[in-house]
Amino acid sequence: MKTYIEQNKDRFLSELFDLLRIPSVSADPKFKDDVRRCAEAVKDSILKAGADLAEIHETPGHPVVYGEKIIDPALPTVLVYGHYDVQPADPYELWETPPFEPTIRNERIYARGSCDDKGQFYMHIKALETMVATGSLPCNVKVMIEGEEEVGSDHLGEFVRANKEKLKADVILISDTSIIANDTPSIEVGLRGLTYLEVEVTGANRDLHSGVYGGAVANPINVLCEMIASLKDENNHITIPGFYDKVQQLSAEERASINEAPFDLEEYKRDLAINEIEGEAGYTTIERTGIRPTLDVNGIWGGYIGEGAKTVLPSKAYAKISMRLVPDQNNDEILELFTQHFLSIAPASVKVVVKPHHGGLPYVTPVDSVEYRAAELAMKEAWDGKQPVPTRGGGSIPIVALFEQELGLKSILMGFGLDIDALHSPNESYGLFNFYKGIETIPLFFKHYAHLKSHGA
Repeated sequence: MKTYIEQNKDRFLSELFDLLRIPSVSADPKFKDDVRRCAEAVKDSILKAGADLAEIHETPGHPVVYGEKIIDPALPTVLVYGHYDVQPADPYELWETPPFEPTIRNERIYARGSCDDKGQFYMHIKALETMVATGSLPCNVKVMIEGEEEVGSDHLGEFVRANKEKLKADVILISDTSIIANDTPSIEVGLRGLTYLEVEVTGANRDLHSGVYGGAVANPINVLCEMIASLKDENNHITIPGFYDKVQQLSAEERASINEAPFDLEEYKRDLAINEIEGEAGYTTIERTGIRPTLDVNGIWGGYIGEGAKTVLPSKAYAKISMRLVPDQNNDEILELFTQHFLSIAPASVKVVVKPHHGGLPYVTPVDSVEYRAAELAMKEAWDGKQPVPTRGGGSIPIVALFEQELGLKSILMGFGLDIDALHSPNESYGLFNFYKGIETIPLFFKHYAHLKSHGA
C-alpha cells in the first residue's frame, strides 16, 4: 500500500486541490450552487475510488453524499463520516493567499477547508482507492459526507433516522480532529458538546443622538456588555445558576492521566503571541480545553462601525455566544438555564431576546473497545511503534452523539490535524505530512479492526 500511495501522491494532492477550489460555504446562501457542485464532486470521487455505489441524497438544506463498497455482507462494516462544507473565509484581507486557491508553503496546504474537513475526509476516499487498487480491503465500507456540519448539521439527523438500514454498520470512523504533534500520535476519546445562541438587546425604538439622549436613555451596547461581563466571576467560573450541576467530575487519577499528554505552556503562548493564559481557576490548560465547560462571546455588534464618526445611541445590540459542554451536560437544558438567567439580569430599560441556533451533546469513547484498540494499533504501526496518547478534544461534533443514539454505534475520532492548522480562521492550513500519513494509517485501521473482529476480540 505504501508503494501505491507514493506512486500516486501527486495525483492525490491535485485532486484535493480541485476540491478545495470549490467555495462550499454552507452558512452563506450565495454559495448554494457551489455547495451543490462540491457534493457532485465528492460523489464522483467516491465512485472513482472504487465504490460500488455513490449517490446524492437531498435534504431541506444541503445534500448528503452516500457511497458504499460491500465485499461480503458477513464481514464487518466501517461507516466513514465527514463533511464537505466549510466555514466562511471572511475576512478575506487577512489571508496571505486567496482562501479558495490552494497554495503550498513550508510543506503545508493553505486553503479554506484544507484541514476542516476536506483534507481529512478526502484521506478516507484515497485510502479506499488504495485498498481497492491493491486488493487489500478487508471489510465493507460505507461513506457519508454531509454539507451542513459547519451550520449545525440541522438535517443530518433526519437523514440518519430515515436511512438506518442503509447506514447499518459496526463502527463509525471520523477524521475531523487532531493529533498532539507529528511525532506524537494521539486519538481523541472525548468531544465537548455545544449550545450556540444569539442575544438581542433593544433600547429605544430608534437610534438616538448621543448628545441629546446620552446619560438619560439606556445604551443597549453598554447594557449588553455589562450583562455578558456578569456571566463569569473573578475566577472565570460561569455564574448561571445550575450550569455546573451535571458536570461530570473526574477523579484525581483521571485528571493526572489527562495531564500526561505532552504540553509546553511557553511554546503555547509563543504560538498564540500572548503574554499569559486565562481560564477557570484550579484547572490546567489541557483540562480547561478538554474536560471543563466554557462560555464565550463569538461576535458582538451594534451601532455605527463605519468610517469616521456618527455619535448615536444604538437602538439595538447583538452578540453570538457559545457554550462548550462536558459529560453529563445537556445542550437543551443549558440553553434553558442560560435563557432564564439572561432574561432575569436584564434591566427594565431594555428588552432582551435569546435566539437559539444549534447545539449537541458531549461524547466519550471507551478506550477498552475493539474499535479503539484497532485505532491504537493502526496509529502505533504508522508511527513506527510509538504508542498513541488518548486525549479529550475541546471542539464539538454534535452529530457523534446522535449516531450513537440513532444507530447504536460508537465513533472513533482518528484525526490528523494539528493545533497550528488555524481552523475557522484566515490562513487555514493542513500539513502534507498529515495528509499522506492519514492515507497511510486509515487502511491499517481497517486491517486491525477486521482482524480483531474476526478473532472475537
